[in-house]
Amino acid sequence: MIELPLSELWPLIVSGGFVVGFLVGMTGVGAGSLMTPFLITHVGVAPPLAVGTDLLFASLTKASAAAPHHTFGNVNWGLVGWLAAGSVPGAFAMLGVLHFFNPDTDALSRIIKHALVVALVLSSLAILIYPIVTRNRKQTAGPTEVPVRRMPTLILGFVLGSIVTLTSVGAGAIGVVVLSLLYPTLMTRRLIGTDIVHAVPLTMVSGLAHMGMGNTDFKLLAILLAGSLPGIAIGSRLTGRLPDSFLRTALAIILMFAAYQLLHKI
Repeated sequence: MIELPLSELWPLIVSGGFVVGFLVGMTGVGAGSLMTPFLITHVGVAPPLAVGTDLLFASLTKASAAAPHHTFGNVNWGLVGWLAAGSVPGAFAMLGVLHFFNPDTDALSRIIKHALVVALVLSSLAILIYPIVTRNRKQTAGPTEVPVRRMPTLILGFVLGSIVTLTSVGAGAIGVVVLSLLYPTLMTRRLIGTDIVHAVPLTMVSGLAHMGMGNTDFKLLAILLAGSLPGIAIGSRLTGRLPDSFLRTALAIILMFAAYQLLHKI
């Protein structure tokens, strides 16, 4: 594993972590959509190392948000279980594919970059169309009142597990939009709470698997957390201060720009 000059880069990493955490706190969009492109394009982290480190970063930040959602009753645990039943095998399936083909470091980096560009564009589009998808929904009151559509949910989980394991992107923006299509009567805050809780085991399992492959830098992870946790705390307090349409448009533009920057590094 290439040693990063963290003694020189830590101000940039802390600052970037703070900005990403701030945006995550304000918008709720998963950290992977923002952090992995930042690590690759601005810090110079190799894509496999960026994905592996970011998956553990995402699992820790999402875990901190999962407890309040459970406390406020925003989690459909049956839905979480069926999503995880698909996503965890999907994560291992993607790892199995990578192990079977065993691409060299350069080839794996190119694969991740291409997949990341696609995932970022899909996430950006998902953020923009989410208000359209949820505009005329009749929402129910309770988190357990919606029966689980088992096979579609299982398939969604499997697809998300595969995408997240390869790119660290997709559990947030893409997952919430597809869930809103599958469960149009589930309240938005419960869709988001369910999605966040499901992302914890998915990113943890994927992150630990990447750690076993040597794709984790714990010093980098610690510096990211030092910047992002205060950013998340401040951003969460400012949620609702800006128009939702403005935040979604701005975030979609940021993700598209991140995809554009990655294209120039392929």
